[in-house]
Amino acid sequence: MLLCVDIGNTNIVLGCFRDDDCIFLSRISTDKARLKDQYAVDIGSILSLYCIEPSTIDDAIISSVVPSLTEPISYAIELVTGSYPMVLNPGLKTGLNIRIDNPAQLGSDFVACAVAAKEKYPLPLVIIDMGTATTVSAVAKNGDFLGCAILPGLRISTDALVERTSLLTSISYEAPKSAIGGNTNDSMQSGVIYGAAAMIDGLCNRFFEELGEVGLAIATGGLAVVVTPYCKTDIMLDNMLLLNGLKSIYWRNKKK
Repeated sequence: MLLCVDIGNTNIVLGCFRDDDCIFLSRISTDKARLKDQYAVDIGSILSLYCIEPSTIDDAIISSVVPSLTEPISYAIELVTGSYPMVLNPGLKTGLNIRIDNPAQLGSDFVACAVAAKEKYPLPLVIIDMGTATTVSAVAKNGDFLGCAILPGLRISTDALVERTSLLTSISYEAPKSAIGGNTNDSMQSGVIYGAAAMIDGLCNRFFEELGEVGLAIATGGLAVVVTPYCKTDIMLDNMLLLNGLKSIYWRNKKK
């Protein structure tokens, strides 16, 4: 079995694959202060929870946007499974032609999502990833990765709003009945949910204009399910996108 790990700024997502089947999907909170042995305990506990013997994990692959955690978690995986993971970096073969100013600067999460999306969906397409940051990226009809837009995620924006204002408090991420809020809570929820939906619609429109045709929009990330139902753009949800990309890249680079 193959263990795919996505190290994000908020959560670390683990998915275990037997061939093309995902056996389990789990999350650990990202904590830069945790030690590698502590992460090893977490990973071992998750495998035990899903009745997976560590010895049945043949190999692993990591995508990381938190450089300080890449090595500790790689060590933790090796400690638990006996296999040091493959790390998605510019040295791996991905099959993705990255047409940005400096391809080496592109985050591994963008790469994995784009690889999975171009293999699974018709082109061109726009990929929306709603995690700690919200990102929107474009893959051309010929499969080239053209670039992206990066902006603060919902939680970052809301936390900053609450922190910098005296009378506004935290809210739940739910859409109010009306975009025109009749009280503070509904008004904030309208701004956060409907505002994010309108922003995504606007970026998708601009991206498709620059791509020269309207293609498919794919959304992934923890908050995508909250916002995309209120978008006017037809958006398909795929929260396995990044892990499936990692799986595909692993097999492309698997050691003989």
